[in-house]
Amino acid sequence: MKTGLLFGKKTVDLELPESVSLLEMKTAEAILDPTVAVHEALTNPIESPPLKELARGKRDACIVIPDITRPVPNQVILPPILRTLQENGIPKEKIIILIANGMHRPNLGKELESMVGSQIMDNYNIENHYCRKPAVYRKIDEIDGAPIEINRHYLDADLKILTGLIEPHFYAGYSGGRKSILPGISSFETMKFMHSYKMVDHPNLTNCLIEGNPFHEYGLRVAELAGVDFILNVVINKERNITGVFAGHYNQAHLAGCEMVQEHSLVHLDQAVDMVITSGGGYPLDATFYQISKALICARDILKEGGTIVVACECSEGLGSPEFCSVLGSVSSPHEFFERYGEPKNFVIDQWCVQNIYQALNHAGRVYIYSPGLSHDDLQKIGAYKVKNIEETVNELLSENENVVAVPDGPYVVGRVG
Repeated sequence: MKTGLLFGKKTVDLELPESVSLLEMKTAEAILDPTVAVHEALTNPIESPPLKELARGKRDACIVIPDITRPVPNQVILPPILRTLQENGIPKEKIIILIANGMHRPNLGKELESMVGSQIMDNYNIENHYCRKPAVYRKIDEIDGAPIEINRHYLDADLKILTGLIEPHFYAGYSGGRKSILPGISSFETMKFMHSYKMVDHPNLTNCLIEGNPFHEYGLRVAELAGVDFILNVVINKERNITGVFAGHYNQAHLAGCEMVQEHSLVHLDQAVDMVITSGGGYPLDATFYQISKALICARDILKEGGTIVVACECSEGLGSPEFCSVLGSVSSPHEFFERYGEPKNFVIDQWCVQNIYQALNHAGRVYIYSPGLSHDDLQKIGAYKVKNIEETVNELLSENENVVAVPDGPYVVGRVG
């Protein structure tokens, strides 16, 4: 049985015995004409007036888009939105496209052009959100003593639009919708609350779960406080083609998209397994090890305690941000991490993904990483093994493990035991 693990912009092909179970996304047919589908969604949205009606009489607009780490087809979904706004009285000079970087780096130059295309980049005002620049955000309220600070461009806009991609998310249940605001365009102080050790340790912060999920519930509260006039979210398949377009009310349209994702991405298992062979999800998700925490958590959730995980991830940009590398280098074991960063006063940026990595390492017996972008020292420091030849390593491990699953699409597929 041949399978290809998503790896950068290609795949790593493995020959696996029939005894290995494949966890794959259910087939989702691509929409033949996605531009028409987007226009139809804007015209006949869910629980909302059409975008053209919302635009009439508005002085300006802010359109929020995800950053480069999400494979959102901006060049398909943005033109119909921009055209609708301009045809209904909002000139392009009064439209801001705001990149929801969260705490990620800004997207500039060729990188930005790859996201939105040269036509949009050259003709519209595009701003990156900077979570640690107080001049770009404003406090609107508090939740549990934490300041709720949101980007000023968004708050001051007469028409507020969110765009994005709905896929499984290991904190929010599903990406998209309210997540464009929190964490997308929130301040560092606001995100400290949402990414605290206590929050990340909550058992209901998990893929494909929103009921009783505090990350989701706080996200909705902040969306209501900040205001959202309209969203347009899409669902894509394995080939990155659009399979669903959901527009309208910030919560109802998002929930409709979540239902589609659950139908195609959630797989039930009778029991936990001995070994998981998975991927980091391919480019852009596996550009850094920072994002591989998602694949590790997905693997952990279907793995017996003490089991084995093998992950293929390109990591063309290495480990990740300097902050992430600093947290990784500050401890040498899961126990040491939990002891130090479980204390709120020790909170630092990017500790949450390190927390997830150590959660997986603490649960698994062994974790093997196949990645040309990471060194032996990088992985040894956290207690993982660097793989030189993934086929040889997998074959050796298969002889030691009986109940094995392979997840070629990595965190885009969510396994659930029971």
